[in-house]
Amino acid sequence: MTTQYKDRTLIATIGDEDTVTGLLLAGTGHLERGKKNFVVVDSKTPQSTIEAAFAEFTERSDIAILLINQHVADQIRPLVEKYTQAFPALLEIPSKDHPYDPSKDSVLKAVRKLFGDA
Repeated sequence: MTTQYKDRTLIATIGDEDTVTGLLLAGTGHLERGKKNFVVVDSKTPQSTIEAAFAEFTERSDIAILLINQHVADQIRPLVEKYTQAFPALLEIPSKDHPYDPSKDSVLKAVRKLFGDA
């Protein structure tokens, strides 16, 4: 691993309460100087809050992976589609109430385009 990525040790999460709670119980939570690596999204969460969390987590140098519920990613799809950095790796995940749809996944779309299947 190159030195520029050695400090990327955290997994950040943007998702519904069940997803975030499960990942926090699994040990992914981190709180330092008031900065946390997770955001709980519900039906009342403004899109601007989701966008701000996405921007913060993708710019932080301590985050290696950003997990986002696919139905939350749909709310900020233009930002997700525009994101092309390798780190933090962006992974869309299902939630209890919203099944995963591979046709919406930005990473799978990029892979299909790379192989000429798009």
